Amino acid sequence: MTTVANPIRAHLVTGGFPRHSCAGHDIDFVRLRLLEWLSAGGAITSVAGDFAEIEKWLSGTELLITYVAGPYLDDAEAEAVASWIDGGGRWLALHGTSGGKAVPLPDGRPGRILCRSRHHEVLGAAFLNHPPIRRFRVDVRDHPLTRGLPEAFEVEDELYLIELVAPETSQVILTTSSLPADDPAPREFGFTYEDDTSVGSDGHTRVLGYVREQGNGAVAYVALGHCHTPATNIQPWVHESVDADGTTPLEFRGPWATPTFVRLMQNAVAWGLRTATD
Repeated sequence: MTTVANPIRAHLVTGGFPRHSCAGHDIDFVRLRLLEWLSAGGAITSVAGDFAEIEKWLSGTELLITYVAGPYLDDAEAEAVASWIDGGGRWLALHGTSGGKAVPLPDGRPGRILCRSRHHEVLGAAFLNHPPIRRFRVDVRDHPLTRGLPEAFEVEDELYLIELVAPETSQVILTTSSLPADDPAPREFGFTYEDDTSVGSDGHTRVLGYVREQGNGAVAYVALGHCHTPATNIQPWVHESVDADGTTPLEFRGPWATPTFVRLMQNAVAWGLRTATD
């Protein structure tokens, strides 16, 4: 019998808010795919649906992976994760991890806005909104996470508008220029934001992925990754580039059904497990 000395321990957080909710995503599908790749990489993985008692789960853990739609770190949990990263931990954060607490607009207008918190400071990005699911181009920069990917690829997904919290310490690996700067996400769709802080100084480039070193550890965030089933879908419509009549596909795997995104995720897991060549 062959044994692996000192296997890497990983902790996987996959869930929606409130607890037991899928929050518009096929959480089970993503959880199974990530566990498959973690197992293939020799990791021993614990699983949770949110960040409760995260400091206990991280004890002895080298890799944290999160795919969530609603759960976020409270201030104490964020401090625990920040300390863990400083000590050498790696956090692979996907898709909705850049979200947070949604509150009504302070002036009484209809709609909700996402609050910035310590969670976003530790992660390095904050979600603003996204337009309906659409096809768009992703431009790729060289990094171990993007090894084997083309210089650009097209994907059907939610095109996240994210603001980099610390651009000076973030190595950008994925960008897009597929949205106009004037009105990238309809105000009647999703969340409200006052200023589009996702667009770069050139007026059209937006970040979709980055790696940020912190202390002896690092954070990698990839904004791509939406998927849903008929039972979990909550989107009323999609962009015409996906479906000509504007109806949402009942089952949507989006990027998860493409070899390019699968390669990106496998690279990302290998980066987290330190089996990739840096």
